[in-house]
Amino acid sequence: MEEFRFAYSRLCQERGTEPQESVLRRLQESRLGQLDLTTQTLTADTCGALGRLLQSQTLFTELVLRDCMLSEEGARLLLPGLGSNTVLRRLDLKGNNLCAVGAEVLGKLLQQNKSIQSLTLEWNNLGTWEEAFATFCTGLGANVALRQLDLRNNQVNHKGAEELALALKSNSSLQQLDLRWNNIGLLGGRALVNCLLSNRTLRRLELAGNNVPGDVLRAVEQAVDHNQDRQAVFRESQARTHVLSKEVRSLREEKSKQFLDLMETIDKQREEIARNSRASAARIGQLQDALNERHSIINALKAKLQMTEAALALSEQKTQDLGELLAAAEQERLSQSQKQSKEWRLEQQEAVARESKLLRDMSAAHEKSLLLQNQVDELERKAKSQQEQLFLARQELTNTSAELKLRAVQAEERLDQEKRRFKQSLEDSEQLRIREVEHMARHVEESERVLQERVQRLEATRLTLEEELSRVKAAALSERGQVEEELLKAKTQVRLEEQQRLTHLEEKLRLLTQARDEAQSTCLQQKQVVAEAQGRVSQFSLQVDSLQRRLQELQQDLNNKDQEKVVEVNRVRVEFQEQMGRLQAELTAQEGLREKISALERQLKVISNDHREALLDRESENASLREKLRLKEVEIARICDEEAQRASFLQNAVLAYVQGAPLRNLSPHK
Repeated sequence: MEEFRFAYSRLCQERGTEPQESVLRRLQESRLGQLDLTTQTLTADTCGALGRLLQSQTLFTELVLRDCMLSEEGARLLLPGLGSNTVLRRLDLKGNNLCAVGAEVLGKLLQQNKSIQSLTLEWNNLGTWEEAFATFCTGLGANVALRQLDLRNNQVNHKGAEELALALKSNSSLQQLDLRWNNIGLLGGRALVNCLLSNRTLRRLELAGNNVPGDVLRAVEQAVDHNQDRQAVFRESQARTHVLSKEVRSLREEKSKQFLDLMETIDKQREEIARNSRASAARIGQLQDALNERHSIINALKAKLQMTEAALALSEQKTQDLGELLAAAEQERLSQSQKQSKEWRLEQQEAVARESKLLRDMSAAHEKSLLLQNQVDELERKAKSQQEQLFLARQELTNTSAELKLRAVQAEERLDQEKRRFKQSLEDSEQLRIREVEHMARHVEESERVLQERVQRLEATRLTLEEELSRVKAAALSERGQVEEELLKAKTQVRLEEQQRLTHLEEKLRLLTQARDEAQSTCLQQKQVVAEAQGRVSQFSLQVDSLQRRLQELQQDLNNKDQEKVVEVNRVRVEFQEQMGRLQAELTAQEGLREKISALERQLKVISNDHREALLDRESENASLREKLRLKEVEIARICDEEAQRASFLQNAVLAYVQGAPLRNLSPHK
């Protein structure tokens, strides 16, 4: 405030005049935000200084210049400075006897200023000069900020009222107009009534003391009341639209949250499916490794059997060589049988004992082969049992995967149904909102489009995920079929090989029996020719001893091979036990996966229940909103009916007045 006083005194000194002491005192006594110079006679220099200061000042929002007796020169200097002021809200110029120049300056001020909301012009003479008042009215028509205008006691006649009516038709901000104690008359009142038909913002119009008929005053009151009702309805509609916009925003936020939750659940399910697929792939790999190990074991057993067969073939060859040697010895014995008959008998006894030993060895080898066959049969039974366990595990895996598929399909169907219901409810609510509020429909439609696009995207992603799942499942099924086919092929091959081995062993046994029979026949022949070979027996006794040593070595080799076979059988048993332990661990892991699947199903049930509850709550909210909208439509219809009735009453009153006016004019002549 001190800065304003200093600036005022400085401007006065620049103009070569002394500042008014009364103005300085008022500036010192004035309140914050108000400049009150009531009953102060302001000179032209003071008005010029104040006009220059008020152009850019930001201290005062209210300027009171009552009964200051402003001259035309003072008004021309003071009021234009307020045109560029953006802070002033209230201007009081009561009792300043403003005339033509004041009216013109005020019209320019109203055209330029966009901050003054209240203008008091009581006890002036603005309406005396029609042209000047017309410029004032044009400024009023162009103004967009003024809310209250006081024109009491301004000598406004019916022409000034017509100019005001024209200004009010183009003005869209004025709400209160006071025209009491002027000379408006009947024509001015009718002009104001006609302008109120197009003006929707004027809520108060005072016309007392203007010689305006009562029916015109009533028409004005009805029009003003109609504007008030319209403003109230507009404010209510704005408040309701604000509330509805808030509700729409909250619904949008809830929708976005729900979609985000759905996306999170879909991502989690996708991750779980990927984990399950990886775990199944790892298990299938483990099973494949186990099968490969078993194939390797079977191959090793096959190699060992081949080695044993080769050893048996070698032993047979050796026996054949021995037979040949024996035949040669018999021939020699036949040549020397006569000489060594006594010795031959003893050697014959030894040969019989040796033959019995050989027969016992052959029977022991046959028993060992039978034991090996039994062990092979046991291994086959164990392999069959393990294959059955694998088949059962595969069946369990297929059953669990089918259950998961069914549950996923059911969950997806439930989600689709809930989405459809939610879409239908949204469409109904949006249609009702479009009927009431047109400008909100565009935003709601855009939001619906965006949401539909998101839903389509989500559905596309869901379809792609389903396709990927179907592909993975088909690949897993194909791999399982291939593995099963390979297992069947391996089983058939093993069976064929075993059958071939059995037939081969049977043929060998048959050949051995034939060789034994032939050996017996040869022994009989040798008995007959022993007499002849006694001489040579003594020579070949050393050879027989060496052959016996070789037989003992072969027996030791057979015993070592039997021990190796026993060790290998034990090792195979240990490996089978380890594999059984692995299978049991895999079964426990499958049980854990089943528990996880049940937990996930429970979570899905909880999520679906929560979603249903949220949908029910939203449906109840939509129903309440619909009921509110219906009540609002009923109120709007009632207001429209009342407005139509008022308009009809006003039209009837005007027609009655127009029709009754000539009769009253002719009544005095009668």
